[in-house]
Amino acid sequence: MSVATYLLPVVRLARGTADPAERTEALPAPLPRILARTAAFSDEVTQAARDLVADVQARGDAALRDATTRFDGVEVDRLRVPTDALSAAYGDLDQDLRDALHQAADNIRRFHERQRRTAWFTEDGDGVVLGQRYVPVDRAGLYAPGGTAAYPSSVFMNAIPAQVAGVREVHLVSPPGADGLPHPLVRAAAHLLGIEHVYAVGGAQAIGALAYGTETIPAVDVIVGPGNAYVAAAKREVFGQVAIDSLAGPSEIVVLADASADARYVAADLLSQAEHDVRASAILVTTSATLAEAVQDAIEEMVPTLSRQSILEAALTDYSAAVVCETTDDAVALVNHLAPEHLELITHDP
Repeated sequence: MSVATYLLPVVRLARGTADPAERTEALPAPLPRILARTAAFSDEVTQAARDLVADVQARGDAALRDATTRFDGVEVDRLRVPTDALSAAYGDLDQDLRDALHQAADNIRRFHERQRRTAWFTEDGDGVVLGQRYVPVDRAGLYAPGGTAAYPSSVFMNAIPAQVAGVREVHLVSPPGADGLPHPLVRAAAHLLGIEHVYAVGGAQAIGALAYGTETIPAVDVIVGPGNAYVAAAKREVFGQVAIDSLAGPSEIVVLADASADARYVAADLLSQAEHDVRASAILVTTSATLAEAVQDAIEEMVPTLSRQSILEAALTDYSAAVVCETTDDAVALVNHLAPEHLELITHDP
């Protein structure tokens, strides 16, 4: 019986190779493949999302139930999740996890409170007044994944900014499991934040419901939150009817680290993004070959203890790497060339 290995392909970058002025193709493999990764949707995905959104617009709740049976393999009679199912999920958490969720929510809230903008006005002469006024939308729609993975952090990072901004109503959609309810961690996170409008529906059909409204789910002003390609394609389809956050592609992270970094911390942070999707990208950029080898060892040790091993194996093999640069300047140039979604600096002098 073969034993799976989970390793970042190691790349040694020659001095000056990472200069952004250089052609991407001049970089050693697998970096050109990683940089060529695209968030574009196939015609099949685009058409499927368009059809699902149109069906929901035409048939409302009936279309949501049909799509849920078809894609999630479960029949949901009541789309709205009872509040006691939210509180029960929170009550079932062990104390350590509950404490961690509260700390995470507090950290996220403190961050976004610093982002709050205030109105300003100034007289520009001849009776002209210039300025900006910030007004929260009435109703925000949040998408929380629950298919291949469920992250309470997705609930926090989308709901808390809306709450800080003063949005009057927050409506959360998330795919149901076999019990007809969203993942317990999603429900627990909703309860912790006081979100009462939660619906057991996911996929492109949920985006259509938030955009156009159904008998159960009201139309919202803005839709935010991560999802798969069908969710992203549906957001593109409804943009203009509602506002959206972005058209996000597969997750990616770069950790820029030197010999002072803890290899296990680096490995854990790389895996936290690589586990999202088979097309996720996790890249270590370092000037220390010793650290690169230690991170390899830590990944080999950690992955067999995790639940998403097949996804990790694909992501690590196809779109990830440990890049050893000769100088710090080369490492910084490469990071700027990669321009990652998530960047961490774990260095003696960040």
